[in-house]
Amino acid sequence: MPILLFDIDGTLVRTGGAGKAAMEAALRSVFGVSQVRDVVPYSGRTDRAIGCDLLAVHGIEPTPENQMKLQEAYLAELPGSLRSFGGVVCPGVGQLLVELRGRKGVVLGLLTGNTRPGARHKLAHFGLWDFFSCGGFGDDHYDRDDVARTALAAVRSYLGRDFPASDVWVIGDTPLDVKCARAIGARAVAVATGWHRLDELVAHRPDFAFVDLSQPEELLRVWQ
Repeated sequence: MPILLFDIDGTLVRTGGAGKAAMEAALRSVFGVSQVRDVVPYSGRTDRAIGCDLLAVHGIEPTPENQMKLQEAYLAELPGSLRSFGGVVCPGVGQLLVELRGRKGVVLGLLTGNTRPGARHKLAHFGLWDFFSCGGFGDDHYDRDDVARTALAAVRSYLGRDFPASDVWVIGDTPLDVKCARAIGARAVAVATGWHRLDELVAHRPDFAFVDLSQPEELLRVWQ
């Protein structure tokens, strides 16, 4: 039984920078930062880790209270930012999800650095939220490997039973997606629809690597 855990940004959708813009707008509005330093990496990381680093590099103590203030402001900014920036569903994703949802025994889940509310905002904006039954989110974790472990626990709770790690696939667009798949004994599919080139992803030795998901026949055969 295939358990498919999808990343969001750069894998399912490209928001055109809406998430980053919302996070930076939150930093300005709550903490009065006049000029945001573009030195914090976002790709493949959790919102919690990104927020902590943003506060620190701007001289703001990353206390739990300050992190919560930033996160709440970010979530308030995000819907408007998504509308302004537009963005797109990544190639092949819509058709693939429709095909997979129609297959008996397939579990569609999420494994994302977004918080659960942030994930819902983004996927609902593109009409994709209802495809997914459960998942792991970046609400409480700084490390993506921990998000992967949370995703496994969420799937176990959803199914009401355990399953072999070989049933689990992580689909993502960054080396950290491949890394977190290995951390839980899962298999990995890398897609070059985000910030990383195909050759960069291949260097991290995923089980499969594709330019995008527009020709998923090989995966669909494996995910019988």
